[in-house]
Amino acid sequence: MSGNGTTADDDPLQTAVWRLRSRACWADAAALLVPDGAHTSLQRASLLVERCLYTEQGWADAEDALRTAEAMAHTDEERGAAACERGQLAYSATLHGVRDRADEARAALGRAAALIHPASPGRALLDFRRGLLAENLARSPQAAKAAYRRAHAGASAHPDPLLLSFTWRHLAGLALRDGELAEARHGFTESLRIREELGYLVGTAPALASLADAESEPEASRLREEARRLFRLLGGVPTWLARQLAMPAPGAATA
Repeated sequence: MSGNGTTADDDPLQTAVWRLRSRACWADAAALLVPDGAHTSLQRASLLVERCLYTEQGWADAEDALRTAEAMAHTDEERGAAACERGQLAYSATLHGVRDRADEARAALGRAAALIHPASPGRALLDFRRGLLAENLARSPQAAKAAYRRAHAGASAHPDPLLLSFTWRHLAGLALRDGELAEARHGFTESLRIREELGYLVGTAPALASLADAESEPEASRLREEARRLFRLLGGVPTWLARQLAMPAPGAATA
């Protein structure tokens, strides 16, 4: 997950990629990109890595694209960004029970931290992904909160509204876990607002379901039904949302 979801430069290719990505068509979006340089090969790999997290499919394609991106990376920033994607792929495989690659995920994100400058725009995404590891693999909510806050600050300083929608949501999830309902409701509302403004359809159903966990009835049921409608519209993506929508109790946020 990377990119701010905006098309301020009015690049027709990037606009098309974003529209496909936001509608869960990652393979189609990746097919538009010719991996003829570090930037496009990394963007292509990022799309296919994201598809793995949301669909639990396409692992071999993501690995192939990632190897290409790693081969084309020449600067520290490029190598760090590729390592960040490597860590995310290993994290996703571990999270979904495909294979335990937790050690690989930690090592890759640690390598990325050594390569990506602390003031770089790419640092926020790295901090967010280190938060995911801390929350969902290490089961360390305090470490996760610190990482998410760093990511939130970075996404604000280097405007990345899509990433902000993720940091809002995950910080809200931790607040909900601690019983801070007002804080959780605010964060989930901000996440949903940003995703709707960006047209990030594949992320809207998870945002609706999370907000439902912090709301009372009848609003909670209304939000969950809207989430189910979008979930069905996208063919059951993200796959992990099925469990959350089937259970009224709050579940851990994944994306």
